[in-house]
Amino acid sequence: MSTRATLPPGVSRLLTALAFLSLPVTAWGQQSAADLEPVASVEGITEYDLSNGLRVLLFPDHSKPQMTVNITYLVGSRMESYGETGMAHLLEHLMFKGSPKHRDISQELTERGAQPNGSTWYDRTNYFETFPASEDNLTWALDLESDRMVNSFIAKKDLESEMTVVRNEMEAGENSPPRILSERVLSTAYLWHNYGNSTIGDRADVELVPIERLQAFYHKYYQPDNAVLVVAGDIDPQKALELVVQKFGAIPRPDRTGANHIYPTYTTEPTQDGERTVTLRRVGDVQYIMEAYHIPPGSDPDFPAVDVLAYALGNTPSGRLYKALVETKLAASASASTYQLKEAGPFLTSAQVPKEGDLQQVRQVMDQTVQGVLTKPVTDEEVQRAKTAMLKQFDLIFNNSMYVALQLSEWASMGDWRLMFLYRDRLGAVTTADVNRVAHEYLKPSNRTVGLFIPTEKPDRAVVATTENVDSMVASYKGKEAVAAGEAFDPSPANVDARTTTFTLPNGMKVGLLPKKTRGNAVVVRLRTSLGDAQSLQGRSTAGEFAGSMLMRGTTKHTRQQIQDELDRLKASGSMGGIATQGSGGLTTVRESLPDAIRLLAEIARMPSFPDSEFQTLKAQQIARYQSVKSEPGMLAQIALQRRMDPWPKESPRYHETIDESIAATEAVTLDQVKAFYRDFWGPQRGNLVVVGDFDPAEIRPVIEAAFGDWKSPHAYHRIPTAFHDVPADSIQIETPDKANAYFFAQQNLKLKDTDADYPAMALAGYMIGGGFLNSRLASRIRQTDGLSYGVGGGISGHPVDPVGQFVAYAIYAPQNAGKLVADFREEIQKVLDSGFTAEEIEAAKTGWLETQQLQRSQDAMLASQISSDLYFDRTFKHDADLEQKVKNLTPAQINAAVRKYLDLSKTTIVLAGDFAGAEGKAPIKK
Repeated sequence: MSTRATLPPGVSRLLTALAFLSLPVTAWGQQSAADLEPVASVEGITEYDLSNGLRVLLFPDHSKPQMTVNITYLVGSRMESYGETGMAHLLEHLMFKGSPKHRDISQELTERGAQPNGSTWYDRTNYFETFPASEDNLTWALDLESDRMVNSFIAKKDLESEMTVVRNEMEAGENSPPRILSERVLSTAYLWHNYGNSTIGDRADVELVPIERLQAFYHKYYQPDNAVLVVAGDIDPQKALELVVQKFGAIPRPDRTGANHIYPTYTTEPTQDGERTVTLRRVGDVQYIMEAYHIPPGSDPDFPAVDVLAYALGNTPSGRLYKALVETKLAASASASTYQLKEAGPFLTSAQVPKEGDLQQVRQVMDQTVQGVLTKPVTDEEVQRAKTAMLKQFDLIFNNSMYVALQLSEWASMGDWRLMFLYRDRLGAVTTADVNRVAHEYLKPSNRTVGLFIPTEKPDRAVVATTENVDSMVASYKGKEAVAAGEAFDPSPANVDARTTTFTLPNGMKVGLLPKKTRGNAVVVRLRTSLGDAQSLQGRSTAGEFAGSMLMRGTTKHTRQQIQDELDRLKASGSMGGIATQGSGGLTTVRESLPDAIRLLAEIARMPSFPDSEFQTLKAQQIARYQSVKSEPGMLAQIALQRRMDPWPKESPRYHETIDESIAATEAVTLDQVKAFYRDFWGPQRGNLVVVGDFDPAEIRPVIEAAFGDWKSPHAYHRIPTAFHDVPADSIQIETPDKANAYFFAQQNLKLKDTDADYPAMALAGYMIGGGFLNSRLASRIRQTDGLSYGVGGGISGHPVDPVGQFVAYAIYAPQNAGKLVADFREEIQKVLDSGFTAEEIEAAKTGWLETQQLQRSQDAMLASQISSDLYFDRTFKHDADLEQKVKNLTPAQINAAVRKYLDLSKTTIVLAGDFAGAEGKAPIKK
């Protein structure tokens, strides 16, 4: 799936109106919200249908002061015709280029502190914004979506600039062997159906599509009768409905006759009549294998059983593929998954194989394992494990209204949003017999796409079911009891401090508790501990990383699989790990499971068993991971930048290894060294535990005291200061052959703490240079104006204790555009130094920056992490309040003076990584 967004344009209202006149409409009249009756209501979600065809879903959730507006258009790559591949995704980009009432969408999104995006998939395209809850923000968001539904500019000049951005996105995907292999497998598995086409489309179609075809596609599919609108979060349902009617009700229902009629897909993929093969040969460092089987549509009653089958085969570490391929060291990883779509989709199995591994042997074992379920059926234990884990995910999704709002896009695109609940109920009812039956129906060699074509004397073909009538499935569906709603929580710094209590355990470990009513009784736990000192940790970095990575792989009481089973039983998700200098982890669970979850977290941190078999598996996986990125430009560029800007002696725990050094260290490390590291350093020293969410402090405090209070510190902790390195400017270029996408990084080290007088000005300056939503100085120039990069940004940071900060910038791009991109970067930074920021630009940035801080505090996981950090640095949220007030009070003179004081292009190092030699014959993009 691709998730994208873009910027504003400047086409006249007249041209937009003339374009829209080509679409016939029927008579219409303004509706009243009072006249609307619920069409359906399931577990707190209520549907209303407007007379113009728009389906509206309201989902009130007062537990967090945030709202999400998500509009889904029932159009994706499945609807694209010959010459139109990638059109739905390309249109997604252009929808951020502006409309008559919202000419600078990115600026508006940034000013509102929104977390927005759009995404395109086979059956749908959606656009969403999550923002602080207020009637003003909701009015603005609905006005934005209603205006761009039918009035977006979709202008030729914007297509010309954005096409190159989408092409850069394609190039980024071209760097990934497994992604390209997936495209090849699916295009071979589907002879006729559009599910065989990548959503991002054909390069020539994207580069050459006439603007008139794109405009016609927009006017046909972007209409109220082809859309589902979700408004979720801290809303008054009646007021929200009134606003929806006000903003969308006046849009006419289109005339769906003639060329404007939307036909259902009538191309049906014929039953596959033999195994198909595809081979991909590209530069890379590890091998991959992928196999695809045709399975029923996502609404089919058998689909939950197919999902359970995928879990039984592909889960780590209980899955049959993991045991057959990873535990035997034949492969570094293995998986199985499904695409749940409106029409018949694929069931995928895959494995990553070391370069020196035997790919044909892996293929043989994979096929034997998958076919093995036909002779050695899936067991009751496997089915129950899968159902417990999958149903847990449903519970966790319903603890956050934003996740629910986004998930509804997928189910609506399958036929109806209520399928989400129907699928959950069907999943709960799946039997072992169901799973083994679907295995026999679909896991047939003749239904498989993977390798060379093999003639079969007697083909055994799988007939895939067609879609049932979804209306009859959901017509009388009522659902279960709605999830607990939670409280309306004020995320202001003062209220967070007032609601948080802290205490210290006898061993010095700090505890922070923030009780609050949450949706679904959710609660977040964060654990942090600090390890060693500069002298004692010398030469032990790899052992320290392995010690942290081994924690989840078994304790003296539970095996790795039993730990996962216990997490599923507790409706908990999370992990515990660490590096040489720090241990960290946590989990998310529900109120009734919190005591046992804390005990389990303590067991994982305090009683690891370090099984040799898991250690050997981990070593193989780590080596394969390092090998997989040896030719990746992004990783190589980051390592080069770190080694240049943050140099440390090789024995230091802060030393940045090359990939070859990491491989050598991984090969050399022993289990005894890992055990010794844990024994020497792991303890509660300078540690803390934070709990945020739905719990009773009086109940949980003794649980924490019993679980962690007697934990001893084996070694004193002394923080290793972060050093300021005054590094001269440099230019580093790294060649990565056969990689279509290149990486740019720039960094200047700064003597800057986040308590310095200049820090508020520098933080906001960094936001204006490279933050926000596609309207920063760098994004506006490099992406919006010159169309050089899909992803570009940057910022400025300062350390809480040490005078060490950084100015950083990054971008992805086509290698032949390296010179132009570097020139753009330098010119934009020089403009900041020469002319500064305008008063209007600064005021808009303040609004967006401040809204972003509030939105972050409304997320429980982020809140817990920040409380943990504050406990470590002996801070409270008063620091945040003071910083925000200082940002509010900043003047243009203060900001521009601070920027000129610190930023210096002559001290900025630039790293470029890509296939520059291969790009020599390609002309740079010209506007």
